[in-house]
Amino acid sequence: MSTSPASTVPARTVPTRRISFEESLQQLPKHFAGDEDLIASHLAAVLSAMFPDGEDFFVRSVRNFRDRIDDPALKRDVAGFIGQEAIHGREHRVLNDRLAELGYPTKRIERGVRFGLGMRERIASPMANLAATAALEHYTATLAEILLSSEEARDQLGTPELRDVFLWHALEESEHKAVAFDVYRAVGGSERTRRVQMNLITVSFIFGVTVNVGLSLLRDRETYRRGRLRASLGRMRRSPLFTKDVWARLRDYNRPDFHPDDHETDALLAEWREELFGAEGRLNHLLAGAA
Repeated sequence: MSTSPASTVPARTVPTRRISFEESLQQLPKHFAGDEDLIASHLAAVLSAMFPDGEDFFVRSVRNFRDRIDDPALKRDVAGFIGQEAIHGREHRVLNDRLAELGYPTKRIERGVRFGLGMRERIASPMANLAATAALEHYTATLAEILLSSEEARDQLGTPELRDVFLWHALEESEHKAVAFDVYRAVGGSERTRRVQMNLITVSFIFGVTVNVGLSLLRDRETYRRGRLRASLGRMRRSPLFTKDVWARLRDYNRPDFHPDDHETDALLAEWREELFGAEGRLNHLLAGAA
């Protein structure tokens, strides 16, 4: 029996783009971030390592409730969400393989995330896991918007090949940012569980990223080169990713009447769809079937 309300989902575009970055990543250098930045390179590698099994978890969490949705618009969005997340996981595994060749512990992190999420699914209820997915989607959408709107943030990613992977991912995270949230609301998820899961995710996500970046840095000889780590820390403190505004945006999720579409990004999405996949889109040649 469906519990979803009729015609409550706004029109949105969530296309599944079948893209492959494998060939373009073969020449990726070890410290790919802007100015060969040490911490930014390791942070991007850690995030990429966490994505594939995280994306798989998101898909399973939403799919658990798919048969309880009969709103045609939301059904369509769920299909797009699943398609996009599946390809995100695939392409970040390709990137992670290349990063592992360069010495990053991406495969170890993948195994750790897979184990942790597997434990969570055995312990937590499907509704709690859907709430966690909606919370994590708010994190990825917030970071995605920063990347799409800040040239400084894009420059920190360094090499064009790596930057293109994250820009494509950011665009699609922004396109489907409200899907898991709308599913959670449609199937009767409570406000209390939504906020509790966000608070748990905030602690575990920040802790996990910080610990893994620290461990990854310890394995890198460049960390011990005089002045290298200090200079990188200085640049990181000035990063647009780590500001009070970003923190306030993340915590806005706990507002009682919050919805992801409160932060309107239609113009930003239109700009980047045209830039990446328009008539002269610079990533069109990476799509399946491209000449």
